[in-house]
Amino acid sequence: MARDAVDAVPEWKRELDAGGAMKTGAFLMLAGAVLSGCSTYAASRYTTSVDTVTALRGFRGTSVAVAPFTAAKPGETEITCRAVGPIKTPDGEPFEQFVRKALIDEMKMAEIYADSGPVTLTGRLESIDFSSGLTDAAWNITLTLTSSNGKSLAVAERYEYKSSWYGETACNQTAHALMPAVQNLVGKTVRHPDFRLLLQP
Repeated sequence: MARDAVDAVPEWKRELDAGGAMKTGAFLMLAGAVLSGCSTYAASRYTTSVDTVTALRGFRGTSVAVAPFTAAKPGETEITCRAVGPIKTPDGEPFEQFVRKALIDEMKMAEIYADSGPVTLTGRLESIDFSSGLTDAAWNITLTLTSSNGKSLAVAERYEYKSSWYGETACNQTAHALMPAVQNLVGKTVRHPDFRLLLQP
């Protein structure tokens, strides 16, 4: 556009156009913030640990059943992360079910799991929560296992991971950290010196 044509546009019209552009930009930023606030972060499906399977293979010859788990907050499937969006289990199952399946998967790989047997383990997920702060990012999980023989074992896992200032990144990293946190919890449980007491008929 020629300079004369630009000069011909009234000052009030140029200010109005500029104001409209600013409002449009602000609206797009707000819309982006709202959309990012609707994100959902799903954890990875559980994969077995070589170390845990190896430890459980030391109990071969024992058949162990696993009853349904309970929880201090039964049926909880998600935890909100920084008001950005929920951290969810892979298939929307309750956290206690996710932990139970992890234990069963490890036992199956070690060939000690049975649908029914002389020993049945029952679990209670006492607590599960996380902090996604830059300096204190961690999952905190506490589990109590009780055997049909009356013995019980309580184990706590604090799994630390790298977080971020940016909410989207921090919540993604929190979701990705759940599966290894549960891996550590199960591994710590089966390697506990008193775990073998739970498997005695």
